[in-house]
Amino acid sequence: MAIRLTEEYLKSFVSSDEISALGPQVQKAHQDLHQKTGAGNDFLGWVDLPSKTPDALVAELTALAREVKGHSKAIISIGIGGSYLGIRSTIEFLGGEPSLPVYYAGHNMATSDMARILKVISDVDVTVVVISKSGTTTEPALAFRLIDEAMRRKYKGEELKKRIICVTDEKKGALRQIVSLEGYRSYVIPDDVGGRFSVLTPVGLVPLALAGVDIKAFVDGFRAGEKEFAVPDLAKNPCYRYAAIRNILHKKGKDIEMLASFYPNVQYVAEWWKQLYGESEGKNGKGIFPASTILSTDLHSMGQMMQDGKRNVFETFLMIDEVEDKIAVPHQAADTDKFNCVAGKDLDWVNKQAYKATADAHFEGGVPNMTLTLDRADAFHIGLLYYFFEKGVGISGYLLGVNPFDQPGVEAYKKKMFALLGKK
Repeated sequence: MAIRLTEEYLKSFVSSDEISALGPQVQKAHQDLHQKTGAGNDFLGWVDLPSKTPDALVAELTALAREVKGHSKAIISIGIGGSYLGIRSTIEFLGGEPSLPVYYAGHNMATSDMARILKVISDVDVTVVVISKSGTTTEPALAFRLIDEAMRRKYKGEELKKRIICVTDEKKGALRQIVSLEGYRSYVIPDDVGGRFSVLTPVGLVPLALAGVDIKAFVDGFRAGEKEFAVPDLAKNPCYRYAAIRNILHKKGKDIEMLASFYPNVQYVAEWWKQLYGESEGKNGKGIFPASTILSTDLHSMGQMMQDGKRNVFETFLMIDEVEDKIAVPHQAADTDKFNCVAGKDLDWVNKQAYKATADAHFEGGVPNMTLTLDRADAFHIGLLYYFFEKGVGISGYLLGVNPFDQPGVEAYKKKMFALLGKK
């Protein structure tokens, strides 16, 4: 199994009987997802999206990537939330340098970031991917306004057209109007897939393909997840089991879930996960607060809180079994630091011992924890992991008694900001 769930440090916190007792509720949640009878059923297109994603689209985007690489030295990806995090987390997770560097805009309104982006446009040839369902969300809309102006100063006519790609609604919205007026190349965001579930749609696939990600393997990972996590049996489905465990812990007063990893390339995966779970579950006065740490760095800051702080938290470790780089700890004749005990050992072996020690210590300190382990960090496994978490939050949200697929609270700040800006 490409994702393994380890429950060793849940003993005394969660029993097998408690997990089994949730079986009927999990069955009901499964049916509501697959038969589209639950709350938010207008936004369940992601459930079977992997098997419905055409191979022709993958081939088309792979060819587009070759074309873009022939005339561009960088990609500028404009988007916020689900139109930003899935892209960045995938590229960061895979490590190394993408075939074309990606610069991100539209996820904040900091002038320093925008100045940097505008300088990139001035210095090198770029292709811009602007991602927005409506085209009117403040941050990406203003970013595109500024970037579009810079692109028009540098490129004209057909040269400009080939360098701007829009990912938006099929028929309506401000960005669709721009596509119609300017003749920019465009791809469609499906109506039945919400932003935080959209990394498998052109929202993610277009910029990831242009950056050189193996999107065929990425899609295959999602497809494996769709098949593997479709069995509504808590004994056989680690995704559903994860959802059940976190709800059991929540009922026992564990209101914060800490997603922790000893691999820095997981940092933005955690940011993507926080949006997915926070926006899906945080409503009606309910929800498990999603937080994250990157270890062992944060053991020297957040470690004290985790070990001895308020016991309202549980931990999910995200580990990677096989790492690409092999670095042996050298032997030192003087052994001044007394670490010849690990001389000859691979550095990742030491890293994994730090994980084991942390999981054990936190458990003894009253923090229940479980571990998700991926075989390796590649495009297939990040696709598989995304589907694991998407399916998990669908089940978990229904168990919690909320609609996991809307986000009414997000609109509150927008209305107030529009009023302050004088925007109708």
